[in-house]
Amino acid sequence: MGPLRLRIDGRTFRDDRNREVTLHGINVAADAKFPARPDQPSHVAEDFFEGDKVSFVGRPFSVGEAHVHFSRLKRWGYNAIRYVFTWEAIEAAGPGQYDEEWIQHTIPLLRLAKDYGFHIFMDPHQDVWSRFTGGSGAPMWTIYACGLNPRAFDVTEAALVQNTYPEPQNFPKMIWATNYTRLACQVIFTCFFAGKDFAPKAIIDGKNIQDYLQDHYINACKHLAKRIHEAGDLEGDVVIGWESMNEPNRGLIGWPDISRIPSEQKLQKGTSPTAWQAILTGSGRSCEIDTWDFGGMGPYKSGTALVDPKGQLAWLPPDYDDSHYGWKRDPGWKLGECLWAQHGVWDPAGDVLLKKTYFGKHPKSGETIDFEYYTNNYFMAHYRKYSSAIRSVFPEAIMFCQPPPFEIPPSLKGTKDDDPNMVYAPHFYDGITLMTKKWNRFWNVDVFGILRGKYYSPAFAIKVGETAIRNCFRDQLSAMRQEGVDYMGNHPCVFTEIGIPYDMDNGYAYKTGDYTSQTLAMDANHFALEGCKAAGFTLWVYVASNNHYWGDRWNGEDLSIYSADDRPLPFASPSRNASTSSFDPTSPSYSASQSSEHPRTVSPSTLKQTLSVDDMSTAALTNSKQPTSTSGDGGDKPGFRAAEAYVRPTPIATHGTIAAFGFDLRACVFTLSLAALSPTAEDAPTEIFIPAFHFPPGITQVTVSGGKWSISTEGPDGAAVQKLRWWHAEGSQKISVKGVARRKGLLLSAEGQEEEEEEEGYLEQCRQQ
Repeated sequence: MGPLRLRIDGRTFRDDRNREVTLHGINVAADAKFPARPDQPSHVAEDFFEGDKVSFVGRPFSVGEAHVHFSRLKRWGYNAIRYVFTWEAIEAAGPGQYDEEWIQHTIPLLRLAKDYGFHIFMDPHQDVWSRFTGGSGAPMWTIYACGLNPRAFDVTEAALVQNTYPEPQNFPKMIWATNYTRLACQVIFTCFFAGKDFAPKAIIDGKNIQDYLQDHYINACKHLAKRIHEAGDLEGDVVIGWESMNEPNRGLIGWPDISRIPSEQKLQKGTSPTAWQAILTGSGRSCEIDTWDFGGMGPYKSGTALVDPKGQLAWLPPDYDDSHYGWKRDPGWKLGECLWAQHGVWDPAGDVLLKKTYFGKHPKSGETIDFEYYTNNYFMAHYRKYSSAIRSVFPEAIMFCQPPPFEIPPSLKGTKDDDPNMVYAPHFYDGITLMTKKWNRFWNVDVFGILRGKYYSPAFAIKVGETAIRNCFRDQLSAMRQEGVDYMGNHPCVFTEIGIPYDMDNGYAYKTGDYTSQTLAMDANHFALEGCKAAGFTLWVYVASNNHYWGDRWNGEDLSIYSADDRPLPFASPSRNASTSSFDPTSPSYSASQSSEHPRTVSPSTLKQTLSVDDMSTAALTNSKQPTSTSGDGGDKPGFRAAEAYVRPTPIATHGTIAAFGFDLRACVFTLSLAALSPTAEDAPTEIFIPAFHFPPGITQVTVSGGKWSISTEGPDGAAVQKLRWWHAEGSQKISVKGVARRKGLLLSAEGQEEEEEEEGYLEQCRQQ
């Protein structure tokens, strides 16, 4: 086997030339969460419960359309893809029935991604377990395997599902995530991670429900891995690794008292039952339940509501025919009755709670279980099985370990689990912006600091002013990265999800074309990513089917950086001759007569004298009226929204080790500092992506501490990217690249200096350009 295309070196990635690689990535795609045949986004009720008969062939897009999407993402500077797929896509028809058609659809997509040079890691995605519990992930049959009846989840509020909501267009914003603390998810995740301890009577096909679910999930992922391995040209060349289960949840494991809301439960919206109330309504009883809403300072109690299932149960009836899926349920597991009642947690005869601390202590050892215990024991036991299964097929796979979001990572440092080929893969979202769908540039909250007890009072966690907010985001990400080092060991940190909602302020931008709030929020998040010294990120999300009305077409979310309903952003498109006419101070075609300020002989001393101007003879800016080609070359199709904030310069491959880098959007200046142990080889310079929109040919200015540089545009039509190559000496080096600052007053400078702001809409800015 030849040198690995990407390998781990401590906290960084390196390529086969030993250059540091920064993962500048994107999630593809959110609509891979639901079937393509039938096309069933979360607002469509028709045939929803025909979950055995669906196909995900065509997700995230068809093979025929893939060139358009991959070229677009490449042109925007992305070099990595978190490839979203679900367990349901592999095994929807029933236990052990794999969809080979979907797998054979996936293989050529990965091959095309290889042609574009992407690094891909596979993401077995789930949100609140399944589409049938309000999210995505597991097949419908897993709900029935757990003894639950998904057709009764609406009336019992065992799960809030947009597909079965009376008016799906009015489904409350972001309420889907509260399903983690409703009955269905509480039962299933408890069974998945700890069924042998807390549900020993739940036996199916001779296995405890824990092993039954985990074995099928892991075997499905392993089957996909085998097919990718058998393809022969994907493993390591494009598929560099595998992530563990997206955002794992503990269910009820470690709840100290199921009659109370645990203090660590920060998300409350709509009806917010205790686990005990959820058990009662799931068994047909009516309950008066507190209701909550989400404001600028987080959740607050707004009233109460009566939930009355009128005797309907969230559990399968006693006469349910288990032969439908071919499994055999143990006689000791009775259908038609709450699983927790069968384990003595409560007495249905008098609705008496008998063991309110049942899930707070280990049933055998009596040891108190908290979140850290769950992570280090139940989560890690599953992760080891999953990782071992993938590595049995992909021995060199980089494993992206994703512990429960915002929780303390597992204690792996110095243990046998301290795998040198592992990545810490946390998620981060600005919760206030995400939940309220507003960008508040005046104040925000250090949520991570509160969770870690950093403040005597939450009031001290409030950050006032845009500079403080941006720095707060950066500091939270830095603290999360460092926490990974402290607990898991010396591994790269990649934030595999981070993003913003685009439908802020009730879709104000869609009515006016003014994306100022989105640009501010997106730039603040990227400022944090660039400043936290992580090894990379994959932004959430790219959705080819996004539209303004339904957003990402999943639970009212609208985080896609692309939408077919949006106007294009005027882009500077280098001419197709730019790849052969780029400015290279050392090339024979560059004559001394062009400018006395640009001598033909270039040395570190002459480059340090002044800014060097890229003299490419191409047009600086294109007309704001874009061509309507479907080839995807240039800024040619609708869909760019707040693109100036996410289409930004980034290191691609750095000779040496990055000390710091960042992009000041307001001043349109990119800076990179590094430390190199040796001079760059001629065939392996430091490479930087510099988007033509910010850095038009003929205008871009470059300052370096030493060495020589060139700018060129290369790649096939539709995926051509502008790169800056820099050959430098050993030691500490620095480069600064200045482009065209267009949106004055919009953002704070890198130093945080506030200036007078201009109120100017997005469309107006485009017209002026």
